[in-house]
Parts: sequence; structure tokens; C-alpha cells
Amino acid sequence: MGNPKFKIEMKAVILLSGGLDSSTVLYQAKTDGYECYTICFDYQQRHRRELQSAFLVAQKAGVVQHQVVNFDLRQWGGSALTDEAIALPEERSLDQMSQNIPVTYVPARNTIFLSFALGYAEAIAAERVYIGVNALDYSGYPDCRPDYIQAMQEVFRLGTKQGREGKPITIVTPLINLKKTEIIQLGNRLGVPWELTWSCYAGFDVACGVCDSCRLRLAAFNELGLVDPLVYRE
Repeated sequence: MGNPKFKIEMKAVILLSGGLDSSTVLYQAKTDGYECYTICFDYQQRHRRELQSAFLVAQKAGVVQHQVVNFDLRQWGGSALTDEAIALPEERSLDQMSQNIPVTYVPARNTIFLSFALGYAEAIAAERVYIGVNALDYSGYPDCRPDYIQAMQEVFRLGTKQGREGKPITIVTPLINLKKTEIIQLGNRLGVPWELTWSCYAGFDVACGVCDSCRLRLAAFNELGLVDPLVYRE
């Protein structure tokens, strides 16, 4: 039998927004056998309510450490999530959502997030960074697609000491090719506490049910014949 004193600790940093996708990714990282270090971002987004969910999900999952990084993207604007003068899309059909990159896209957000996660991961000698990007989501964000992740993986390799020494930190995207219904099914198998998660863009205390994110979530639960435990406005 091996000596437990010499157990090798495998560490991973998980980008956790508190949403359905990122919470599933956290539970996947746990299942993969990694000690989990979660990181979330308070960038003065309209829907800062998600930070509370990120904390609760991290606590429920028993992560080693949960970090909140603070900065302000409102000064740049360019997104309905950082500029309240830009109206949130509401009551859109799935077909309408798929036509163009929506105004809820935050310029270069995942590049910013992954840069922080990379610094955190290298500082604690983590092997992986998990992120819940999804290329099949109707939002079609450019920084959620496979070619973008491949490019960022090269940045991880070239821009770090670990990478230059032949031990690059790996970006892991378990959900990138899954439909929203498949993500929920995976989360159910992993035991994700959906009641603690948050998807709404509107920034209310209760989910609006009409923004793109709410509608995608509700449609997926409905397609599976499941009840979303999140409370929505009437």
C-alpha cells in the first residue's frame, strides 16, 4: 500500500460564474479527481447576483479555495451586461438567438478571464484550467468556440514558465460540444445543485425568465421534462 503522505495532489482552477454550465464543469473537475480552486469575477456586470451563486456552489462542492477578482468593465461598455443603456434582448425565440452575436457579448471577456485563471493556476502549480464554454449555445459567442480555445492553449504554452519547461497548463472544456439538454443530463449525473445556480442576465433578485439566458435554460429543462428548481418572476 502506498504511503498517504506521498499522495500526489492534482490541482485545477475552475472558472465559476455560478451558472448552469460552469457549475457542471466544477463538478466534472471534482469527478476527474482534481483538487478544485474556483475563480469568479466581479466586473460590475449587470447580473452581479451570479457571484452569490458562485460562492454557494463552490461551498457546496467543497472547493479548496474560492477567489473573487474585482475590476470594472463598465468604463468600456460595449455590452448589455456592462452598459445599462443597452437593452437586454427579451422574449426571443431560439431561432432569433442564433442569427447574430448578441449584445450580451462582453468584448474579450473570456480572454480576460482565462488570463487571470492562468496566472492563478501557475502560481499554485495547477495542471488544468476548466472553463464551461459551449460552441453549440445559441448565443454563438466568438470566445466560446474550439478555434479560440486552441489559440488560447498555445498562449498558455508560450506565455508561462510551466509551458516553456514542457509542462503546459491544459485548458479543459467538457461542455464545448454538448447541447444544453446534455449539459443538464451530465449535471444530474454529477449531482450539481441546480437550485443554487444562477443564469439570468437581468440583475433582479429573482430570475426574469425572459432574457436569452433564462429562456435557453428553461427550454432545456422543459425539453427533458424536468422542473427547473430556480425561482422565476411571474
